[in-house]
Amino acid sequence: MNDDVTPDTAPPAEPAPPAPKGRARRVVLAVLPAVLVLGAVGGAAAYTKVTVDSADRTVTTEVWGGGAHKPAKDPAGDVGRGRADTELSKLLLPVPKGYRLGPDMGDYGNDDEISGKKATAQMKESGRGISGKQRRERDRRIDRLHLQGIAQRSYTSDDSDLTVEIQIVKMKDKRAVHDLYGFQTELMDTYGDFRAGPKIEGHKKARCFREPVRTKVKLDGLSCLAYDGELFLTVDAYGTKPFSASDVADLVKDQLDHIESPGEYV
Repeated sequence: MNDDVTPDTAPPAEPAPPAPKGRARRVVLAVLPAVLVLGAVGGAAAYTKVTVDSADRTVTTEVWGGGAHKPAKDPAGDVGRGRADTELSKLLLPVPKGYRLGPDMGDYGNDDEISGKKATAQMKESGRGISGKQRRERDRRIDRLHLQGIAQRSYTSDDSDLTVEIQIVKMKDKRAVHDLYGFQTELMDTYGDFRAGPKIEGHKKARCFREPVRTKVKLDGLSCLAYDGELFLTVDAYGTKPFSASDVADLVKDQLDHIESPGEYV
Protein backbone atom coordinates (compact mmCIF):
# COMPACT_ATOMS: atom_id res chain seq x y z
CA MET A 1 0.00 0.00 0.00
CA ASN A 2 1.30 3.46 -0.91
CA ASP A 3 1.34 5.64 2.21
CA ASP A 4 1.24 8.78 0.05
CA VAL A 5 -2.34 8.02 -1.04
CA THR A 6 -4.81 8.95 1.67
CA PRO A 7 -8.59 9.44 1.72
CA ASP A 8 -7.94 13.18 1.85
CA THR A 9 -6.33 13.14 -1.61
CA ALA A 10 -9.01 11.03 -3.30
CA PRO A 11 -11.20 12.94 -5.78
CA PRO A 12 -14.62 13.88 -4.41
CA ALA A 13 -17.53 11.78 -5.58
CA GLU A 14 -19.83 13.42 -8.11
CA PRO A 15 -23.34 14.10 -6.76
CA ALA A 16 -25.95 11.71 -8.09
CA PRO A 17 -28.55 13.25 -10.40
CA PRO A 18 -32.04 13.57 -8.96
CA ALA A 19 -34.23 10.58 -9.65
CA PRO A 20 -37.37 11.07 -11.73
CA LYS A 21 -40.64 11.01 -9.87
CA GLY A 22 -43.88 9.08 -10.04
CA ARG A 23 -44.78 7.28 -13.23
CA ALA A 24 -41.81 8.82 -15.05
CA ARG A 25 -39.47 6.95 -12.66
CA ARG A 26 -40.94 3.62 -13.81
CA VAL A 27 -41.05 4.18 -17.55
CA VAL A 28 -38.51 6.83 -18.49
CA LEU A 29 -35.68 4.43 -19.34
CA ALA A 30 -37.92 2.20 -21.42
CA VAL A 31 -39.89 4.83 -23.31
CA LEU A 32 -37.50 7.77 -23.56
CA PRO A 33 -35.69 6.67 -26.78
CA ALA A 34 -38.94 6.67 -28.77
CA VAL A 35 -39.98 10.02 -27.29
CA LEU A 36 -36.65 11.60 -28.14
CA VAL A 37 -36.84 10.51 -31.75
CA LEU A 38 -40.49 11.41 -32.08
CA GLY A 39 -39.38 14.87 -31.04
CA ALA A 40 -36.80 14.92 -33.82
CA VAL A 41 -39.40 13.87 -36.39
CA GLY A 42 -42.64 15.35 -35.18
CA GLY A 43 -41.87 17.95 -32.52
CA ALA A 44 -42.47 16.26 -29.18
CA ALA A 45 -42.35 19.32 -26.99
CA ALA A 46 -40.57 17.83 -24.02
CA TYR A 47 -37.37 17.57 -26.04
CA THR A 48 -37.79 20.05 -28.87
CA LYS A 49 -38.22 23.07 -26.63
CA VAL A 50 -36.31 26.16 -27.69
CA THR A 51 -32.85 26.28 -26.10
CA VAL A 52 -32.74 30.03 -25.98
CA ASP A 53 -29.61 30.09 -23.84
CA SER A 54 -27.47 28.70 -26.67
CA ALA A 55 -29.39 29.47 -29.86
CA ASP A 56 -28.61 32.59 -31.88
CA ARG A 57 -31.79 33.95 -33.41
CA THR A 58 -30.77 37.58 -33.61
CA VAL A 59 -30.65 37.36 -37.42
CA THR A 60 -33.99 37.44 -39.18
CA THR A 61 -34.80 34.07 -40.75
CA GLU A 62 -35.65 34.01 -44.42
CA VAL A 63 -39.11 32.48 -44.78
CA TRP A 64 -41.27 31.22 -47.60
CA GLY A 65 -43.74 33.84 -48.65
CA GLY A 66 -43.92 37.35 -47.33
CA GLY A 67 -46.38 39.95 -46.23
CA ALA A 68 -49.61 39.56 -44.34
CA HIS A 69 -52.14 36.96 -45.41
CA LYS A 70 -55.66 37.91 -44.45
CA PRO A 71 -58.19 35.14 -43.78
CA ALA A 72 -59.93 33.74 -46.84
CA LYS A 73 -63.20 31.83 -47.01
CA ASP A 74 -61.45 28.75 -48.40
CA PRO A 75 -57.98 27.99 -47.01
CA ALA A 76 -57.15 26.02 -50.16
CA GLY A 77 -57.77 29.17 -52.19
CA ASP A 78 -54.71 30.98 -50.79
CA VAL A 79 -51.48 28.98 -50.71
CA GLY A 80 -50.01 31.59 -48.39
CA ARG A 81 -52.33 30.30 -45.69
CA GLY A 82 -50.99 26.77 -45.98
CA ARG A 83 -51.75 23.60 -47.88
CA ALA A 84 -55.08 21.85 -47.43
CA ASP A 85 -54.84 18.99 -49.91
CA THR A 86 -54.65 16.04 -47.49
CA GLU A 87 -56.62 14.80 -44.50
CA LEU A 88 -53.93 15.90 -42.04
CA SER A 89 -52.98 19.19 -43.69
CA LYS A 90 -56.64 20.28 -43.55
CA LEU A 91 -56.41 19.98 -39.76
CA LEU A 92 -53.52 22.45 -39.47
CA LEU A 93 -54.57 25.97 -38.58
CA PRO A 94 -54.59 28.16 -41.72
CA VAL A 95 -52.19 31.06 -41.38
CA PRO A 96 -54.25 33.70 -39.55
CA LYS A 97 -54.27 37.46 -39.94
CA GLY A 98 -51.12 39.02 -38.51
CA TYR A 99 -48.92 36.03 -39.44
CA ARG A 100 -47.20 34.54 -42.45
CA LEU A 101 -45.65 31.15 -43.13
CA GLY A 102 -42.50 30.84 -41.03
CA PRO A 103 -39.06 29.24 -41.38
CA ASP A 104 -38.38 25.63 -42.34
CA MET A 105 -38.76 23.11 -39.55
CA GLY A 106 -35.56 21.08 -39.31
CA ASP A 107 -35.01 19.05 -42.48
CA TYR A 108 -38.53 19.80 -43.69
CA GLY A 109 -40.30 22.81 -45.09
CA ASN A 110 -42.51 25.30 -43.32
CA ASP A 111 -45.71 23.55 -44.44
CA ASP A 112 -45.01 19.85 -44.77
CA GLU A 113 -46.37 16.37 -44.18
CA ILE A 114 -44.54 13.12 -43.39
CA SER A 115 -46.11 9.72 -43.97
CA GLY A 116 -46.43 7.33 -41.06
CA LYS A 117 -44.20 4.83 -42.86
CA LYS A 118 -41.46 7.39 -43.43
CA ALA A 119 -41.66 8.77 -39.88
CA THR A 120 -41.48 5.26 -38.42
CA ALA A 121 -38.50 4.38 -40.62
CA GLN A 122 -36.67 7.58 -39.62
CA MET A 123 -37.31 6.94 -35.95
CA LYS A 124 -35.84 3.46 -36.24
CA GLU A 125 -32.90 4.52 -38.39
CA SER A 126 -31.78 7.17 -35.91
CA GLY A 127 -31.35 4.52 -33.22
CA ARG A 128 -28.88 2.31 -35.07
CA GLY A 129 -26.11 3.18 -32.61
CA ILE A 130 -27.97 1.48 -29.76
CA SER A 131 -26.99 -2.07 -28.81
CA GLY A 132 -28.94 -4.88 -30.48
CA LYS A 133 -31.25 -5.86 -27.62
CA GLN A 134 -32.06 -2.25 -26.70
CA ARG A 135 -32.59 -1.35 -30.35
CA ARG A 136 -35.03 -4.21 -30.89
CA GLU A 137 -37.03 -3.20 -27.81
CA ARG A 138 -37.00 0.43 -28.93
CA ASP A 139 -38.17 -0.55 -32.43
CA ARG A 140 -41.02 -2.57 -30.95
CA ARG A 141 -42.13 0.47 -28.96
CA ILE A 142 -42.00 2.63 -32.07
CA ASP A 143 -44.11 0.08 -33.95
CA ARG A 144 -46.69 0.19 -31.15
CA LEU A 145 -47.22 3.89 -31.81
CA HIS A 146 -48.80 2.94 -35.18
CA LEU A 147 -47.91 6.29 -36.70
CA GLN A 148 -50.27 7.28 -39.52
CA GLY A 149 -48.63 10.56 -40.45
CA ILE A 150 -47.30 13.91 -39.24
CA ALA A 151 -48.35 17.34 -40.52
CA GLN A 152 -46.46 20.46 -39.51
CA ARG A 153 -46.54 24.17 -40.23
CA SER A 154 -44.62 27.19 -38.95
CA TYR A 155 -45.93 30.71 -38.49
CA THR A 156 -44.10 34.02 -38.02
CA SER A 157 -45.78 37.20 -36.86
CA ASP A 158 -45.79 40.11 -39.28
CA ASP A 159 -43.66 42.01 -36.76
CA SER A 160 -41.12 39.13 -36.86
CA ASP A 161 -41.06 38.96 -33.05
CA LEU A 162 -42.76 35.57 -32.67
CA THR A 163 -42.38 32.20 -34.41
CA VAL A 164 -44.73 29.29 -33.76
CA GLU A 165 -44.32 25.70 -34.91
CA ILE A 166 -47.33 23.35 -34.88
CA GLN A 167 -47.20 19.59 -35.44
CA ILE A 168 -50.11 17.17 -35.58
CA VAL A 169 -49.21 13.49 -35.18
CA LYS A 170 -51.83 10.91 -36.10
CA MET A 171 -51.65 7.46 -34.49
CA LYS A 172 -53.86 4.44 -34.96
CA ASP A 173 -54.10 3.69 -31.24
CA LYS A 174 -55.95 6.33 -29.19
CA ARG A 175 -54.54 4.86 -25.99
CA ALA A 176 -51.01 5.42 -27.30
CA VAL A 177 -51.90 9.08 -27.89
CA HIS A 178 -53.23 9.42 -24.35
CA ASP A 179 -50.22 7.65 -22.83
CA LEU A 180 -47.76 9.79 -24.80
CA TYR A 181 -49.51 12.95 -23.63
CA GLY A 182 -49.42 11.81 -20.01
CA PHE A 183 -45.79 10.75 -20.23
CA GLN A 184 -44.57 13.97 -21.82
CA THR A 185 -46.51 16.30 -19.55
CA GLU A 186 -45.08 14.44 -16.56
CA LEU A 187 -41.58 14.81 -17.97
CA MET A 188 -42.17 18.54 -18.36
CA ASP A 189 -43.41 18.69 -14.76
CA THR A 190 -40.37 16.75 -13.53
CA TYR A 191 -37.43 18.17 -15.48
CA GLY A 192 -36.06 21.46 -16.70
CA ASP A 193 -37.58 24.00 -14.29
CA PHE A 194 -40.43 24.78 -16.68
CA ARG A 195 -42.96 27.33 -15.51
CA ALA A 196 -46.70 26.87 -15.71
CA GLY A 197 -48.08 28.20 -18.97
CA PRO A 198 -51.48 29.68 -19.78
CA LYS A 199 -54.60 27.53 -19.80
CA ILE A 200 -56.32 26.93 -23.13
CA GLU A 201 -59.91 28.05 -22.87
CA GLY A 202 -62.38 25.27 -23.61
CA HIS A 203 -59.73 22.55 -23.93
CA LYS A 204 -58.98 20.49 -20.84
CA LYS A 205 -56.78 18.05 -22.77
CA ALA A 206 -54.13 20.70 -23.36
CA ARG A 207 -51.26 21.99 -21.23
CA CYS A 208 -48.67 24.69 -21.79
CA PHE A 209 -45.24 25.18 -20.24
CA ARG A 210 -43.14 28.36 -20.13
CA GLU A 211 -39.40 28.22 -20.63
CA PRO A 212 -37.23 28.43 -17.49
CA VAL A 213 -36.28 31.95 -16.47
CA ARG A 214 -33.03 33.05 -18.16
CA THR A 215 -32.04 36.61 -17.39
CA LYS A 216 -29.12 36.83 -19.83
CA VAL A 217 -31.03 36.04 -23.01
CA LYS A 218 -33.38 38.18 -25.05
CA LEU A 219 -35.74 35.38 -26.09
CA ASP A 220 -38.44 33.44 -24.31
CA GLY A 221 -40.42 30.35 -25.26
CA LEU A 222 -43.54 28.32 -24.66
CA SER A 223 -44.43 24.70 -25.43
CA CYS A 224 -47.95 23.27 -25.48
CA LEU A 225 -49.18 19.68 -25.68
CA ALA A 226 -52.68 18.48 -26.43
CA TYR A 227 -54.53 15.46 -27.75
CA ASP A 228 -57.85 14.77 -29.40
CA GLY A 229 -58.75 11.15 -30.12
CA GLU A 230 -56.08 9.75 -32.42
CA LEU A 231 -54.32 13.10 -32.82
CA PHE A 232 -51.39 14.36 -30.74
CA LEU A 233 -50.61 18.07 -31.00
CA THR A 234 -47.45 19.94 -30.11
CA VAL A 235 -46.91 23.69 -30.34
CA ASP A 236 -43.49 25.27 -29.81
CA ALA A 237 -43.16 29.04 -29.81
CA TYR A 238 -40.29 31.43 -29.28
CA GLY A 239 -40.01 35.17 -29.47
CA THR A 240 -38.35 38.29 -28.15
CA LYS A 241 -39.05 39.61 -24.69
CA PRO A 242 -41.54 40.75 -23.57
CA PHE A 243 -42.99 37.44 -24.72
CA SER A 244 -46.77 37.23 -25.10
CA ALA A 245 -47.78 33.77 -23.89
CA SER A 246 -51.42 34.79 -24.31
CA ASP A 247 -50.92 35.32 -28.06
CA VAL A 248 -49.57 31.78 -28.35
CA ALA A 249 -52.42 30.43 -26.21
CA ASP A 250 -54.89 32.10 -28.60
CA LEU A 251 -53.24 30.30 -31.53
CA VAL A 252 -53.35 26.98 -29.69
CA LYS A 253 -57.05 27.50 -28.97
CA ASP A 254 -57.71 28.38 -32.62
CA GLN A 255 -55.80 25.28 -33.70
CA LEU A 256 -57.75 22.98 -31.39
CA ASP A 257 -61.05 24.60 -32.42
CA HIS A 258 -60.05 24.09 -36.04
CA ILE A 259 -59.37 20.38 -35.43
CA GLU A 260 -62.86 20.03 -33.99
CA SER A 261 -64.52 21.97 -36.83
CA PRO A 262 -62.05 22.42 -39.72
CA GLY A 263 -64.69 23.69 -42.13
CA GLU A 264 -65.84 26.50 -39.83
CA TYR A 265 -62.59 28.40 -39.37
CA VAL A 266 -62.47 31.76 -41.14
